[in-house]
Amino acid sequence: MRKSDFLVFLFFLLCMSCIAKTYKNGAEFEDKLAPLVLQDSLEWADYYYNIHRYKKAISIYKKNLNNPNIAKTHILKKLALSEAALENSSKSTASLNDYLQLDFNPNFLLNEGFDPIRESKDFKNISETVIPRVTTWSLLYLFVAIIGFYVVLLILLNRQIHPTSRFLIAVFIFIHSFFILHLCINRANYYFEYPHTYLMSTWASFLYGPLLYFYFKNTSEKYSFKPSDILHLIPTVLLVAYLTLNVYAFSGESKVQLMLSRLQEGLNPQDSSKLALLVVLKIVSLTVYGYFIRKVYLKSKNEKLLGAKNQIWQKNVYHIHIFYVLTYTAYGFVIINGFKNGILFDASVAAMALMVIYVGYSANIQPDVFSGAYAYTNRLFPKYEKSGLTPSLSHELKENLLHLFAVDKIYKENNISLDMVAQKLNTTRHNASQIINEHFNVSFHEFVNMYRIKEAKQLLIDDKSRRLNIINVAYEVGYNNKVTFNKAFKKDTQLTPSQYQRNVASA
Repeated sequence: MRKSDFLVFLFFLLCMSCIAKTYKNGAEFEDKLAPLVLQDSLEWADYYYNIHRYKKAISIYKKNLNNPNIAKTHILKKLALSEAALENSSKSTASLNDYLQLDFNPNFLLNEGFDPIRESKDFKNISETVIPRVTTWSLLYLFVAIIGFYVVLLILLNRQIHPTSRFLIAVFIFIHSFFILHLCINRANYYFEYPHTYLMSTWASFLYGPLLYFYFKNTSEKYSFKPSDILHLIPTVLLVAYLTLNVYAFSGESKVQLMLSRLQEGLNPQDSSKLALLVVLKIVSLTVYGYFIRKVYLKSKNEKLLGAKNQIWQKNVYHIHIFYVLTYTAYGFVIINGFKNGILFDASVAAMALMVIYVGYSANIQPDVFSGAYAYTNRLFPKYEKSGLTPSLSHELKENLLHLFAVDKIYKENNISLDMVAQKLNTTRHNASQIINEHFNVSFHEFVNMYRIKEAKQLLIDDKSRRLNIINVAYEVGYNNKVTFNKAFKKDTQLTPSQYQRNVASA
């Protein structure tokens, strides 16, 4: 090196030393020195970030945001943390959203750098949505969903239930359980971990009504399906086609971006962009089929097409479903008008859970109710399982039987028998026995005694002067001897006829 060059180099070092001394700290020196050595480089941005000069770091990060040679995720993370340090929650969460769309890593939100804005509304909105967390509600939904799937399996494996009835009620409970499982995933914030759960239960929105409607028709009227009934599935087919093209066919990454974009707009990430339209169409479907279900239910009730136990089962299912329709409709109107109401939504979910639990209870305690008209048998009387008695004929014979006993008072004949009753009903002994067993849950002799004792009690009540002898009362109501009468009377009233007579007289 020449002597002149060496002197120039020494002079340069001397100048730099003098400049450094004129500033109070090294940061000011670096600000003046930066224009000389790539001030806009990422290294300088990281340097400013490390010494907590966030505004300076932010300006440099933003200049490098569109640089194709630099990883965008690194810049977005630093921008989010820098804005958080400055307590700019809205700008921080905006950068955070952009970062998550490129590299979804919810654990980044746990970084201590977000502590200054952790309690802000903007940050809570995203952190409480993307970070998985098990809650009491999510566990409750999971429990109900598991019960539901167990019930579906129980019903499908029960060969005593009529095949069509078994299929309809099993699918009906399955879509309830599937929806509740979807809610479990949503409440636990696992939809980002499993993006293919996005709208995973929406495809069945228009199936609730048709399934229950045809189940009621099948069990009440032994309805046989016709080719035209396939038309009821058209709304579901169209919905599935739409969801497949616009949601289900997307990759997991695309679904994550879709949910994050909705979150960034202040919406529920698991809702559809066509939420209002879907809610309206579902309300229309539930209302229309609710009307059809009501007609079938009232016909079954008024014409007594089902046995007492089956009628109670159908009534309870109908009322639970109507409760769901009403609560969901109320929830829908609130949503359509741009409001949020968690209470109404929870009420509709509670109705679905109640349906699952009630059907599960019935599947374990009284599975024979599922077949309706196909199972005209009380479990106490399995001999009637293969009876050919139709619902209409059963109802007609029951009414005729009541007329014979209540009006004609056939029970007063001391030689009354099941064959005699069957002959008067113009039916078989087997059918007469079945009518009494299933509609009144008693045997033939118990049925006769029921009317005889009722008549005897009325005679004793009317005879307050005690002029009637007990044996005369026994003969009057159809008994051949006093012993049999006393035994039947005491079984019904816990008193002998004489004791009952005295009680009436002293009253």
